[in-house]
Amino acid sequence: MTSRLAPGQAVPAAAVRVDAVSVSIDRQPLLAPTSLTLERGHAIAIRGRNGSGKTTLLRVLTGAQRPSSGSALVFGAPVDVRNLQLRRRLAALLGPPPLARELTVREHLRFIAATWGIEAVDAAADALLDDLGIAHLGRRFGHELSSGQSQLFALAMTLIRPFDVLVLDEPEQRLDEERRALVARVLRQRIDAGAALVFASHSRDLIEQLADHDITVHEPVGSPGP
Repeated sequence: MTSRLAPGQAVPAAAVRVDAVSVSIDRQPLLAPTSLTLERGHAIAIRGRNGSGKTTLLRVLTGAQRPSSGSALVFGAPVDVRNLQLRRRLAALLGPPPLARELTVREHLRFIAATWGIEAVDAAADALLDDLGIAHLGRRFGHELSSGQSQLFALAMTLIRPFDVLVLDEPEQRLDEERRALVARVLRQRIDAGAALVFASHSRDLIEQLADHDITVHEPVGSPGP
């Protein structure tokens, strides 16, 4: 069913809108002009060769990289990491998150959940650990995990908090087929609950399971390549 706006009612802003964003550093192009639009409850996959600018685009979306041209908006507002409202609405995993060596896996999740105002921190942590198949790792420390376990732990730390927009850089990395399926199921739940997902991926299966559409980022002219 298509909803209708009342007379004079503003059209809701897209969850994510990128208009001709490009990035160059010291005259070296890192991202060719790229545009995309994404609504809540949908996902877009970013494809491209290594070195094409996928991660740079995601960094722009999270405020970690200023664009050289174009604009990036989240719910109609410019991306600004100092904007508390934006930080409450956008979660991202673009690399290994910092860990507290003295906290266990479960304690990390409880701490993050409490920081973002989740009341039932124990239940939230336990449910997410179970969904990702790492409940048995809850009492381990981060430095005791294998490569694949660390990736699932990093995803758990990202997903434990509330968000409306989720940005992920190759969430499938270091995961076998069974674990990728677990991740796909958890991310699908977030999308179906109304989150907007932007993710870079080389996994055809993950893209087919999650993405409503995809874009391919090409290496900018003058780029040295991967």
